[in-house]
Amino acid sequence: MTTKIGLIAGEGKMPVYIAQKAKANGYEVFVAGAKGNARAEDYQTCANVFELFRLGQLGGCIQFFKQHGVTRVVMAGRVQHTSIFSNIMPDLRGAKFLATLKNMQTNYILSRVMDEFKKDGIEFASSALFLEDFMPPAGVLSKRKPTPDEQKVIDFGFQIAKKLAGMDIGLTCVVSQNAVIAVEGMEGTDRCILRAGELVREGAEKKSTVAVVKVARPNQDERYDLPVLGKGTVETLVKAGIEVLAFEAEKTLVLDLEEVVELADKHKICLTAVK
Repeated sequence: MTTKIGLIAGEGKMPVYIAQKAKANGYEVFVAGAKGNARAEDYQTCANVFELFRLGQLGGCIQFFKQHGVTRVVMAGRVQHTSIFSNIMPDLRGAKFLATLKNMQTNYILSRVMDEFKKDGIEFASSALFLEDFMPPAGVLSKRKPTPDEQKVIDFGFQIAKKLAGMDIGLTCVVSQNAVIAVEGMEGTDRCILRAGELVREGAEKKSTVAVVKVARPNQDERYDLPVLGKGTVETLVKAGIEVLAFEAEKTLVLDLEEVVELADKHKICLTAVK
């Protein structure tokens, strides 16, 4: 009997890779895509069934998986925060669920969503399922190693990023010597980096050592919201004029790892995984 896996998919490569890997491992793949974020054409060869749902259609999404006999689900991919305001259309179960929420923090909402699925016998697996090889151990991945000054900035940034992540603000910060230039909010990692680049070019920090640092939340629940990097992140660094990218080792997914390292080396960017 073929094993079934469900996928709640946002945008980006990560959910597509999960679907492809699952299919290659003999799974039947059933994808519930977030409308305005996931694209049906990306899953034509790796999904047995693909259906779009607006945010808030909790009952419909649960029923979709139950209809296909799915009891194990993975959640992956970004959901643009603008979709929260433009695409949300709760069904009856979704409306009842929203009315019970005590706050709108991401980790709280997702934890509660998983509780709702569990009521119907559907469990969530790690969002890194099938992608364990995409999480590098500690060490410098690029040819260029951090200078002593850069290492000090990375260490400082790591502490700041961990505190921000613990407060459910964001997973990324951009820092210089003992100064925070930008922190990630609703705009996402790339826009945070670009905003920091503008501030660096315009301000007194332009002669300072600057680093982008991305971490996992303290006590990270691997079923959702793992930090993710890819080629687009490095391309954004190039646009911003920032030459150091550090991320938490063994807890950060780096998609297209070899290509990411190659691109970093091409632009002489220091890429390092920090334990």
